Amino acid sequence: MSGSVTSQVVAIPHVVKGQVQLDATVEYGAADGERFATPAIDLDSLVWSRTEPLPLSEVPVAEIIDLLVATGEQLQKDPNGHVAEALENLVRTSPYERRILENAYEDLHLLMTGDRLWAQLNGELGGADIVDGWRRLEGAGLSGAIRAYPTRIVHVLAGNAPPVAAMTVIRGALVKGVHLLKMPSNDLLTATAILRAMGEVAPDHPIVQSFSAVYWRGGDTSVESVLFRPQFFDKLVAWGGDSAIRNAAKFLGPGLELISFDPKNSISLIGREALESPETMADAAERAAIAATPWNQEACASSRYQFIEGDVEDVDRFCELLQVALGKDRRYTSAVVPPLPSNVNEEVEALRSLEPLYRVFGSGNGRGLVVRSDEPVEFFPSNKTVNVVMVPKLEDAVKYVGVATQTVGIYPIERKEGLRNILASAGVQRTNPLGTTAGMIPGGPHDGFNPLQRFVKWVADEDENG
Repeated sequence: MSGSVTSQVVAIPHVVKGQVQLDATVEYGAADGERFATPAIDLDSLVWSRTEPLPLSEVPVAEIIDLLVATGEQLQKDPNGHVAEALENLVRTSPYERRILENAYEDLHLLMTGDRLWAQLNGELGGADIVDGWRRLEGAGLSGAIRAYPTRIVHVLAGNAPPVAAMTVIRGALVKGVHLLKMPSNDLLTATAILRAMGEVAPDHPIVQSFSAVYWRGGDTSVESVLFRPQFFDKLVAWGGDSAIRNAAKFLGPGLELISFDPKNSISLIGREALESPETMADAAERAAIAATPWNQEACASSRYQFIEGDVEDVDRFCELLQVALGKDRRYTSAVVPPLPSNVNEEVEALRSLEPLYRVFGSGNGRGLVVRSDEPVEFFPSNKTVNVVMVPKLEDAVKYVGVATQTVGIYPIERKEGLRNILASAGVQRTNPLGTTAGMIPGGPHDGFNPLQRFVKWVADEDENG
C-alpha cells in the first residue's frame, strides 16, 4: 500500500451509511497487473452502536420492497452515469470480458422486481408479518409470539459473479438488519454501484443508513481482528473458497455466528434417452454445455463432471457435440477463456495417449475440452473443461456426490423425480432439468438453507403460561 495514487490506478469508491467516499488514497494490486486504490478505512464508522435501534427495524417491509424495486429501476436507467462509471472500472479490474459484465449489469434490476422480492420473502419467512411484528404461536397448551428480528451482519463477498452483491443487498434489506459488505478484489464496483443507486432514490431513508461497502485486503488482521467481534456484529457471512471460509472461521466464538456459502461443485446426470436420436443428442449436448459454463465455469453451479448412460460409440458422439457447444458465446460465458494451467494440460495430454480407455475431445486452449472416462479424472476440470464419465446407470453416480455437491442437472426431466431423494440423502442441495442453472427459485434455499432465516435472530415473547 502507498499514500500516493497515479492516474493509471483505478479509483474505487466506498459507500459508508449512505455517504459516498471518493478520496482514493490507499493503493493495492500486483505490480504486473491492474492497480486500484480505495479511500482509507475509518473502522469506527463501519459499526453500528448496540445502544441505538437498528435504522430499519420498524420500517414496514412493503416499503423496503418498494425501495428495492425503485433501486432496480435506477440501476437500469442510470440517470447519473454511476452504473456506467462502475462498469468501465470493473472492466479494468475484473477477469471477465466487457460483454459479460455489460450483460450482468443490464440484468441486475431483474433481481429487484416486486414479484420476485415478495416471492423471496414469502418463500423463506412465510410472510411479512414475522419481520414487521410478532406472529402468534400456540401449541401443547402454551402460547406466545415470535419475531424474526434484524441483526448486525458483516459479509465477506465473493467476486465470481456480480449478482452476489445484489443478492446480498436484497437479503440484507428484507431482514432489516445493518450490513457491512467487504468487497472482493475481483468485483470492487458492483456493491457500491447498487448502494449509490439506492441513495439516489431514497437519500434520507433509513435503508441507506443500514449498509456500508468497503474494501480491505482479505485476511488483514488490522481490520478483521477489530471488526469481526460479537460486540459489533452478530453474524459473519462468508462466501468463497476454502481459504476464505477458513479465515472467517478463525474469528468465531460465542456471540458471533458463521453463515458460510462454502465452495461447491456441481455435476450432471444424463440418461441413455439423450442418445436415442440425433435430435435428443444435440439437445442434451447443448444443455450440458450451458450447465457447464456459467461465469466461465467459475460459478458453484457449473457442472464439471457429467455422468452418462450409453455405449461408448454413442457417448463419444455426444462428447464431440458437447466439445463444440462449449466453445459458444453465451450471455454469461465467453467463447474463449484462459487456457488450462500447464500442469493440468500435461495430465490431459497424458490421458489422450491412453485411448480408448480415455478419449480427449478438443484441447486445453480455453475453447472447450471434453475428457471421456470410466471414472472421474483426478484433476479439477476448469477453463471450460468437462469430464464425461460413463456409468451403467445414473444411480451409480451417486457415490461420487457429497455435501460439497450443490447442483445436479438431470436429463431427461422425467428421470429427476426418481433420483432426487437419493441425491438429497447423499448431500446434494439442488436438482434441476439439465441446462437450467439460472432458474433458481425465489424463496427457495441456497446451498441447503434459507438465508433469510439465518440472517435474523429468532426472538420469543411468551405469555403467562402457568
